[in-house]
Amino acid sequence: MPWKDFRDSIFASLVLTLSAFLLFLTAPAFGASMPKATQEILKKLKLNPSILHDVDKELQVPQDWIEKAKKEGKVRVRGTPDSPEEEKLFFDSFKERYPFIDFQYSGSNQEDRSVKTLMALRAGRVLSDVALSVGGFILEYKKANALDDLRIIPAWKNATDAAKEDPDGMWLGKSVSYWCMSYNTKLVPKADVPRKWEQLVTNPRWRGGNLALANRPQVWALNVWDAHGEAWTRDFLTKLFNDVKPQLRKEGLNLMPQLAGAGEFQGALPSSPARTSQMVDEGAPVSLTCPEPLPASTASVMILKGSPNLYASRIFVNWLLSKEGQIAQFAAKRFTPIHKELHRKEFIPFADQVIGRKVSYSNPMTEQEILPKLYEHWNKLWIGRGKER
Repeated sequence: MPWKDFRDSIFASLVLTLSAFLLFLTAPAFGASMPKATQEILKKLKLNPSILHDVDKELQVPQDWIEKAKKEGKVRVRGTPDSPEEEKLFFDSFKERYPFIDFQYSGSNQEDRSVKTLMALRAGRVLSDVALSVGGFILEYKKANALDDLRIIPAWKNATDAAKEDPDGMWLGKSVSYWCMSYNTKLVPKADVPRKWEQLVTNPRWRGGNLALANRPQVWALNVWDAHGEAWTRDFLTKLFNDVKPQLRKEGLNLMPQLAGAGEFQGALPSSPARTSQMVDEGAPVSLTCPEPLPASTASVMILKGSPNLYASRIFVNWLLSKEGQIAQFAAKRFTPIHKELHRKEFIPFADQVIGRKVSYSNPMTEQEILPKLYEHWNKLWIGRGKER
């Protein structure tokens, strides 16, 4: 090899080595500080670790919170029922980061986690430190002066405006749920997939039992009512029941996309992107369409006033609102994060049906105003159609 070529080869190798070394120096030093559970989640979701480049800063809390949490020693969280696999994915990162906090999770039904917890609080007993997803009961907690102000938590600032439903900071949305319509991709041509709600009543495709309806108007019809107004929604629902004549189903919402994929009916309303995407991953011939306005709601997180583990609770909620907590929640439940920097297609099942759509959010205030009238109209229509299947 001529001397000039040899010299150039050596110079190029040195440049590549120096570049790699500089890249190593500037790369985030995750290995030692990132929990193994988080590393596994990033690997599972095929995410670049750089997405958590500032997680240590996000998780900073006052030092006296740490000291007081160590003395408290535990935090009790009540939420929705989770499988052991979901619970592990969701919370193992927290347990690794805060080994001095004994994390205790209780998954229970709506009555236990919402009603019984509130009744105990009114009787002076605190059954849980943190409550997740209490639904429409949240205003009752606020009226009972049973909640701790969350605005003191550093990660509060990470949340989107839609998640900050309460002006007094008594609760915050921890995730976003969208409610759409699943359909069988083998039975429904693309031209018949509804993009607007009114197309369900104008397109004959959905008549004759091809559409299945679950008795859950509060998760989607409430939002349509709020967006289109009372007169429009009453007329739409009347036509939906009396003209379309959908199948009235008693199954839970998680089963509806599965039955659509099996051909029990061609479309199912309402269906969540999270559950429908799971069915797609399992090979079911099912997809999702999200008519506008897109119904959406947030699932709440709150700290119960009088908790003996206040500082451990604040540390947990701060972690839950951080990128690490939000990504762990997504890995376990496929719930869309409320973190401002994570409203990205990687974290939104059927993102093409969600991003850029006009969204109608429900909140406890609109529920209190609209739900009684909606239920009255809906129940008359539901009962009038006869037995559910």
